[in-house]
Amino acid sequence: MAKKALKYADAIREIEQILEKFRTEQLDVDTLASEVKRATELISACKNRLKEVESEVSKIFEA
Repeated sequence: MAKKALKYADAIREIEQILEKFRTEQLDVDTLASEVKRATELISACKNRLKEVESEVSKIFEA
């Protein structure tokens, strides 16, 4: 089964949830590393999506 692509807005929402856990000190030592890893993955996915959109928009303006 193919993995469903994460939407940009959903990734941002999840990053915000992780940040809120940091701010309110809800993260324990056992989950800290996994939450940081997940946040890093989400940020990377967002950057890639923004680059894709920038490229698409540039192509539209070049036409």
